[in-house]
Amino acid sequence: MSNCNSFCVACTRTLYSCHWGKPQKTTKSKQKAYLWVTILSVVTLLALAWMYICLVSYNDQDDVNWKGFAALQLWINWFMVLIILSALLSGYCVFLLCFALFQVAFKEPLDLHWTHKIFLFCGFVFITAGVTGITFMWQEEWVTVQLSLEATGPFLQFGAVGALTLMSKLVFKAVFFTTSKKFSRYVIGATFTVVSAAIFLCPLWIQSPCFIEKKDLPPKPKLIGHRGAPMLAPENTIMSFNRSISCGVKAFETDVQLSKDGVPFLMHDHNTKFLLRTTDAKDKFPNKTLSGGTSLTWAEYQRLNAGEWFVQTDPFRTVSQLSEDEKALAGNQTIPSLLQLLNLAQDHNISVMFDLYSFNESNLENNTVEIVKTIQLSGINPDLVLWLPSTKRNYVHTTAPGFTQVYNNIDDMKRNKGNHLNLKYSKNSTTEIRELRKTEVEVNLWVVNERWLFSLLWCAGASSVTTNACHILKDIEKPDWIIASEPEGPHQVGTRKKCSPSYQ
Repeated sequence: MSNCNSFCVACTRTLYSCHWGKPQKTTKSKQKAYLWVTILSVVTLLALAWMYICLVSYNDQDDVNWKGFAALQLWINWFMVLIILSALLSGYCVFLLCFALFQVAFKEPLDLHWTHKIFLFCGFVFITAGVTGITFMWQEEWVTVQLSLEATGPFLQFGAVGALTLMSKLVFKAVFFTTSKKFSRYVIGATFTVVSAAIFLCPLWIQSPCFIEKKDLPPKPKLIGHRGAPMLAPENTIMSFNRSISCGVKAFETDVQLSKDGVPFLMHDHNTKFLLRTTDAKDKFPNKTLSGGTSLTWAEYQRLNAGEWFVQTDPFRTVSQLSEDEKALAGNQTIPSLLQLLNLAQDHNISVMFDLYSFNESNLENNTVEIVKTIQLSGINPDLVLWLPSTKRNYVHTTAPGFTQVYNNIDDMKRNKGNHLNLKYSKNSTTEIRELRKTEVEVNLWVVNERWLFSLLWCAGASSVTTNACHILKDIEKPDWIIASEPEGPHQVGTRKKCSPSYQ
């Protein structure tokens, strides 16, 4: 047994300090050792917090991938690269901290090797760069982190209590047996007490719309297909919209531009990277300047392949879920016209909502007129048109009064006495969403892909969500969890209601 213990001690010592034999103890090295353990603990906490931020930001991975494409003209899953690096860093820090705790348990010197010090410094720089990037380039993601705490707060508290329980023995040992100096004992003991009190009292400040009675749970939000079903087929193609129909979506969300000869067609990208991400335009028209919708005629657009990129780049890592026939169909998609989508929507009684884009903003007013004409000539039921563009809204309201006016600004909606909103999910708090719903305002939130976020917005009362993952969200029958109060019985009159969790 002693040989086994000696081997374990030697292994942890080697992994932590790269000393197979026992190093000499000195007062100076002891002070440095404790300093580096403190630094290791701080970096570990930062790495875990950063990993949490990355995981809850997974809903918006497409934003990161798009920024990577815009900067490097290379479409790969940059966000997944970030996730992998963050996971390696947090795992490394956690294991290193565990080795430090083993060293304490075995009463071994805490001499951290210089290679670990370099890695910790690089990890700190990596986290600092990430936090700085979010703060200055992606600030709205901090709102997502705040929202996530409404969904994960109770479970983070449970985990913290568990970690506290595991560490209590080591802290007790350090305070009463290991640490010789009284000052160190007081510091360790006081720190542990404060942290413990914070963890046990934090439920008093945890708020969530999912603290709700079962009978008060709002209806499940309806689904709107964001450019169709882009996880199952190339975005803004007929195949993509057909796949979203099988999800039971209530509306198609898309993006419309006008060709050189005035034909409205579906395409999201509308800047200097126009057509390069989702088509083979660079190969078909190498000598043309592609700067916006009017760069090509409709006949030229029809020559482009709008699906092969999806099979090759696998933007959501879902191509493996497709059959060979589906892959072949996806790789052979073309750019659809708005008229094709309107006909599909009419056939299935599904609404259509779209953004209107133009490389030249001054053309938007003329484009609005042309698109209204196209919609009216299509014969689609006006009630199925959710009009989102703000350009020439008064003209649209007068010319096509049957269209449902949807606003992306609460003030504009109130000014025009509307009752339909289309907002980014992080634009308003869950409390504000609930208050809007009380006034019978239809609130659609975009883009919602993750189960935790969908559950949270369900509890808040969202009317609908625009999603890339309709095939996943359609199968969710209840929010991930709600915590309801037990009904007050005769024996509880005059007493406070008890709260009991209901995990669903």
